[in-house]
Amino acid sequence: MLTTTTQSIRRVFVESDMDRVDVIDVVHGHVAVFCRRCPGKIEPNDDSAAMIQTSSGGIVMVVADGVGGCPLGYKASAIAVESIMEGVQQAAPFADLRPAILDGIERANHEILDLGIGAATTLAVVEIQDRMARAYQVGDSMTLMIGQRGSLKWKSTPHSPVGYAIESGMLDEQAAMHHDERHLVSNLVGSRSMHIEIGPAILLSARDSVVVGSDGLFDNLHLGEVVELAKSGKPEKRMAALTDLATRRMNEQKDGQPGKPDDLAILIFSP
Repeated sequence: MLTTTTQSIRRVFVESDMDRVDVIDVVHGHVAVFCRRCPGKIEPNDDSAAMIQTSSGGIVMVVADGVGGCPLGYKASAIAVESIMEGVQQAAPFADLRPAILDGIERANHEILDLGIGAATTLAVVEIQDRMARAYQVGDSMTLMIGQRGSLKWKSTPHSPVGYAIESGMLDEQAAMHHDERHLVSNLVGSRSMHIEIGPAILLSARDSVVVGSDGLFDNLHLGEVVELAKSGKPEKRMAALTDLATRRMNEQKDGQPGKPDDLAILIFSP
């Protein structure tokens, strides 16, 4: 069997407060990254992000949102992304990345618990190999897989009472945006009851995109808005459109519109 190697790339974004989009060239496309503190916030950004391209051309993207109100949320999210990056980087070339990702999540859970201070984080991970994409999730950070024409090919379900209510049809998205319990999360890295949800393998067409983001994105934009802004265009423009609208919503908080000041972390894979 003929195998080829490609350039390995590893980028980690911890306690970042970016003022411009970072675009990383990868196999078959680009990964755009943006991480920023909540407007007016003095404490470090609790959101962390990372991406790695392996020597076999596999791509892994990670977003972790340290739980606000818990001690050292930014430390918990940093541990999560670093654990996954280390596991994937140590995996043998051309190996299945699933065991490395799962082991990284489990290792992060143990390490955060060992801190003994109640720290915790959400986690959303996507691996892309040979145009097959699969998501892994703990908490309410989310992954969307978007077709070129704006079809939503797949989305993760937030691990929260409100997220499950939307998925079951008991609550619509508009009502969920303003629900009193929208900030509650029922599954976290840093919990003895943590569980990992593994999504199905989704075949990406040549112009499909993948968005991974913290709730700083999804609490401020409706799913349809994220899909419309992220489906096409240059990577920088897609990301700028998402972050500009999220920032306006955070600052304006108009009646009838979502609006929640928060840290923000977004990765977009696009052709």
